[in-house]
Amino acid sequence: MRLIFEKGKQRELIEREKGNFSYAQFSKMLGLKESRLKSYFYEESSLPSELFLRLKHHKEFERFILEKRGDSWGQSKGGKISVGSTKEISIPKESEDLAEFYGIMLGDGNSNSTKGHKIGTYMIRIVGHSELDKEYLMHYVKPLIERLFDIKVKDGKFKSANAMFLQAHSLKLVEFLNEKGFIPGDKMKNQLGIPNWIQKDDGRLKACLRGLYDTDGSAYKLTNQNSYQINFCGKNQILLRDVREALLSLGINASKVSKEKDIYITKKEELRKFLKLVGFHNPKHLNKIKMWNIAPSSSGQILKVN
Repeated sequence: MRLIFEKGKQRELIEREKGNFSYAQFSKMLGLKESRLKSYFYEESSLPSELFLRLKHHKEFERFILEKRGDSWGQSKGGKISVGSTKEISIPKESEDLAEFYGIMLGDGNSNSTKGHKIGTYMIRIVGHSELDKEYLMHYVKPLIERLFDIKVKDGKFKSANAMFLQAHSLKLVEFLNEKGFIPGDKMKNQLGIPNWIQKDDGRLKACLRGLYDTDGSAYKLTNQNSYQINFCGKNQILLRDVREALLSLGINASKVSKEKDIYITKKEELRKFLKLVGFHNPKHLNKIKMWNIAPSSSGQILKVN
């Protein structure tokens, strides 16, 4: 049985139980891998009931349990899962493709879970500019989602704005993303950041940053200057912190968060590092880079800044 707690309470419980022990020491005491303990601490995985009952403070936290689910819920070992008439999807293993999709969701995506009296609505949606992002969404993001989850993705355009969307309806997909740290609902309110399963692997971290910069990033030439800039913009302070720390951990020097919403990369050497290690997949950014006389390699990564 898996236990779903109020946001932050599972982390609080693990933190209280761990006390002054290191993750390595405490995980050994519990008979767990350190990475598994951290996934519980960061609320990336729901807590098994048998482990919960072994914790000395479990009675104090029983009132924070929102829901109890079967052990098959939210599994990520690969293969198919389905309950009753729930639509089947493929559950991917943790990978660079999954991390890039997660970054795209952090940027322009949203996960929605609405429980009705007899039926609920569960879907993910990614929104972009109907002209500038169309090629990226239709020819890169849509196939990426369909390949990862073996699910049909619909596309459409909003009538009242220059915006288009991709969306997929699936309870299992919403649950899987929740298990990975992407909580349904308002991203700002939930203060979503880059989860530990991505942060601990450089390949996944680069891919996640690419998804973030493809959606919430920009690249441009500075006015009246022979210099360029790559910017990441957002209002989520947790995500801004995680993005900057991720860049620094990869050896890419970036500005401090400016005006509580912007991170800049300006020096040519740092631009070279970013374009080599992270790069873009969104053609609206790639087309601008070409105007800087930057040559993309055959793999699509940007390798040279003149």
